[in-house]
Amino acid sequence: MDFLVKKATLEDKDIFKNLMQFYFYDFSEYVEAHVEEDGRFGDYPYLENYWNEESRFPYLIEYNGKHAGFALVRRIESEEKAYYSIAEFFVMKKYRFSGLGKLVAHQLFDLHKGIWEVFQIAKNEPAQIFWRKAINEYTKGTFTERKEESTVIQGFTSY
Repeated sequence: MDFLVKKATLEDKDIFKNLMQFYFYDFSEYVEAHVEEDGRFGDYPYLENYWNEESRFPYLIEYNGKHAGFALVRRIESEEKAYYSIAEFFVMKKYRFSGLGKLVAHQLFDLHKGIWEVFQIAKNEPAQIFWRKAINEYTKGTFTERKEESTVIQGFTSY
């Protein structure tokens, strides 16, 4: 499989904005989201931060030389703990169930070694199935899962 996970540059921001419209469309099945007067979903409120903060990492996903999605990774630090998290993850429908998402997830885990927590909203059962499988394969079953309010969270360490 010819795929690339590319750290996005400032010049890639418009590609993110465009791909996010498809992401918001898909995600609107699980959350209260509507298009605005201009027929578009609003902009992602934290996108600028991915080029301004050292704790945020934007990635574009390419498959056979074509844009296929994106991933936004965060490093979250508090007094209690520090961990990496997938803020947003999107693979275009035509590339789903090809194994691309799993390969991208594994590469992201390898790029950011350490403790991870991956969150899904409880209503998004396909995402839970995907992340459980990808994380289970990556960790060979050594991960935890917990539920908090309306989210499901897998925790593990990448080495």
